[in-house]
Amino acid sequence: MKSIDGLSVGEERAAAVFRALGNPARIRIVMELTRRKSCQTTDLVGVLPLAQSTVSQHLKVLKDAGVIRGAIDGDLCYCLEPGVMKWIVEFCSLVCDDSTCC
Repeated sequence: MKSIDGLSVGEERAAAVFRALGNPARIRIVMELTRRKSCQTTDLVGVLPLAQSTVSQHLKVLKDAGVIRGAIDGDLCYCLEPGVMKWIVEFCSLVCDDSTCC
Protein backbone atom coordinates (compact mmCIF):
# COMPACT_ATOMS: atom_id res chain seq x y z
CA MET A 1 0.00 0.00 0.00
CA LYS A 2 1.32 3.42 -0.95
CA SER A 3 1.96 5.68 2.01
CA ILE A 4 0.62 9.22 2.21
CA ASP A 5 2.78 11.86 3.87
CA GLY A 6 1.31 14.17 6.45
CA LEU A 7 -1.45 11.97 7.89
CA SER A 8 -2.37 12.77 11.46
CA VAL A 9 -2.11 10.13 14.15
CA GLY A 10 -5.91 9.81 14.07
CA GLU A 11 -5.92 9.31 10.32
CA GLU A 12 -3.19 6.67 10.57
CA ARG A 13 -5.15 4.89 13.29
CA ALA A 14 -8.35 5.05 11.27
CA ALA A 15 -6.60 3.56 8.24
CA ALA A 16 -5.27 0.66 10.31
CA VAL A 17 -8.57 -0.01 12.07
CA PHE A 18 -10.72 0.19 8.96
CA ARG A 19 -8.26 -1.93 6.99
CA ALA A 20 -8.46 -4.58 9.72
CA LEU A 21 -12.26 -4.42 9.75
CA GLY A 22 -12.43 -4.66 5.95
CA ASN A 23 -12.85 -8.43 5.95
CA PRO A 24 -16.14 -10.26 6.63
CA ALA A 25 -14.46 -12.86 8.84
CA ARG A 26 -12.97 -10.14 11.02
CA ILE A 27 -16.32 -8.40 11.33
CA ARG A 28 -17.79 -11.73 12.45
CA ILE A 29 -15.01 -12.10 15.02
CA VAL A 30 -15.70 -8.61 16.38
CA MET A 31 -19.43 -9.38 16.61
CA GLU A 32 -18.71 -12.66 18.42
CA LEU A 33 -16.45 -10.87 20.89
CA THR A 34 -19.21 -8.30 21.40
CA ARG A 35 -21.69 -11.06 22.24
CA ARG A 36 -19.36 -13.18 24.37
CA LYS A 37 -17.20 -10.40 25.90
CA SER A 38 -14.17 -12.70 25.50
CA CYS A 39 -13.32 -16.05 23.97
CA GLN A 40 -10.55 -18.35 22.89
CA THR A 41 -9.48 -19.09 19.33
CA THR A 42 -11.21 -22.48 19.45
CA ASP A 43 -14.52 -20.77 20.30
CA LEU A 44 -14.19 -18.62 17.18
CA VAL A 45 -13.22 -21.57 14.99
CA GLY A 46 -16.54 -23.11 16.03
CA VAL A 47 -18.54 -20.22 14.57
CA LEU A 48 -16.49 -19.53 11.43
CA PRO A 49 -16.14 -21.85 8.43
CA LEU A 50 -12.36 -21.35 8.53
CA ALA A 51 -9.34 -23.35 9.61
CA GLN A 52 -7.83 -22.58 13.01
CA SER A 53 -4.71 -21.15 11.36
CA THR A 54 -6.83 -18.76 9.27
CA VAL A 55 -8.80 -17.61 12.33
CA SER A 56 -5.50 -17.06 14.16
CA GLN A 57 -4.24 -14.90 11.29
CA HIS A 58 -7.43 -12.80 11.37
CA LEU A 59 -7.01 -12.38 15.13
CA LYS A 60 -3.43 -11.21 14.59
CA VAL A 61 -4.56 -8.57 12.09
CA LEU A 62 -7.23 -7.30 14.49
CA LYS A 63 -4.76 -7.28 17.39
CA ASP A 64 -2.06 -5.49 15.38
CA ALA A 65 -4.61 -2.80 14.47
CA GLY A 66 -5.58 -2.34 18.12
CA VAL A 67 -9.14 -3.62 17.70
CA ILE A 68 -8.72 -6.55 20.08
CA ARG A 69 -6.31 -7.71 22.73
CA GLY A 70 -5.32 -11.11 23.98
CA ALA A 71 -4.56 -12.24 27.49
CA ILE A 72 -3.27 -15.55 28.70
CA ASP A 73 -5.56 -17.06 31.30
CA GLY A 74 -4.60 -20.70 30.94
CA ASP A 75 -5.31 -20.39 27.21
CA LEU A 76 -5.10 -17.28 25.06
CA CYS A 77 -8.36 -15.38 25.45
CA TYR A 78 -9.36 -12.45 23.21
CA CYS A 79 -11.60 -9.47 23.88
CA LEU A 80 -12.34 -6.11 22.25
CA GLU A 81 -9.87 -3.39 23.12
CA PRO A 82 -11.66 -1.07 25.55
CA GLY A 83 -12.87 2.08 23.87
CA VAL A 84 -12.05 1.10 20.28
CA MET A 85 -15.66 0.98 19.12
CA LYS A 86 -16.33 4.29 20.87
CA TRP A 87 -13.28 5.75 19.10
CA ILE A 88 -14.59 4.52 15.72
CA VAL A 89 -17.94 6.21 16.36
CA GLU A 90 -16.21 9.44 17.40
CA PHE A 91 -13.94 9.37 14.34
CA CYS A 92 -16.87 8.77 12.00
CA SER A 93 -18.79 11.60 13.67
CA LEU A 94 -15.90 13.95 12.90
CA VAL A 95 -15.82 12.84 9.29
CA CYS A 96 -19.51 13.29 8.65
CA ASP A 97 -21.38 15.70 10.85
CA ASP A 98 -24.13 17.99 9.61
CA SER A 99 -21.61 20.63 8.49
CA THR A 100 -19.39 18.30 6.41
CA CYS A 101 -21.92 16.09 4.63
CA CYS A 102 -23.80 17.15 1.52
